[in-house]
Amino acid sequence: MLMELSKDDKLSLLQIARSSIERVIAGKPDKLPNNLSPNLLTPCGAFVTLKVKKTLRGCIGYVEAKKTLHQTVREVAVKAAKDDPRFFPLTKRELDILHIEISVLSSLQPIAASSEIEIGKHGIYVIREHYRGLLLPQVATEMKWNAEEFLNNTSMKAGLKPDAWKDTATKVFTFSAEIFSEHGLVDTVL
Repeated sequence: MLMELSKDDKLSLLQIARSSIERVIAGKPDKLPNNLSPNLLTPCGAFVTLKVKKTLRGCIGYVEAKKTLHQTVREVAVKAAKDDPRFFPLTKRELDILHIEISVLSSLQPIAASSEIEIGKHGIYVIREHYRGLLLPQVATEMKWNAEEFLNNTSMKAGLKPDAWKDTATKVFTFSAEIFSEHGLVDTVL
């Protein structure tokens, strides 16, 4: 089930993500926020996606709910800025043009057929032995993929053959996400 976040919850999470990134780049210790809502104190998986001029600059997250939502967002925001192995660490110059998007995940649901996937609603998580791959719901929409293309690309992201999702040794899960960003949410509030 997907957590229902208020506009204030979303704004708080975006502020936590940005503040954490700015502080780590400046070499300052992170500040813990005060007066967090119960939603932000609930364990939940989440991803933080960073873009500079509409170009991906980092994306890291946790699928499972191992930490509270505010802790997860703080930690993965910093990791997306510094530790995404696909990119060099974010620089201070990029902070003014940085766009932050947060995806708060529902629990994983196993599926047996591609027909169970709703493009635009579901993300996919593929697991086979030690191989794992995840694509967020917005990726299929942005790339204009159908369900099979989405599954093929998630399998490849896991380091598997495109059709590995068809094999019974591969486990396929879907999840939903509450997706929000500074553009649209913060812009309308400020």
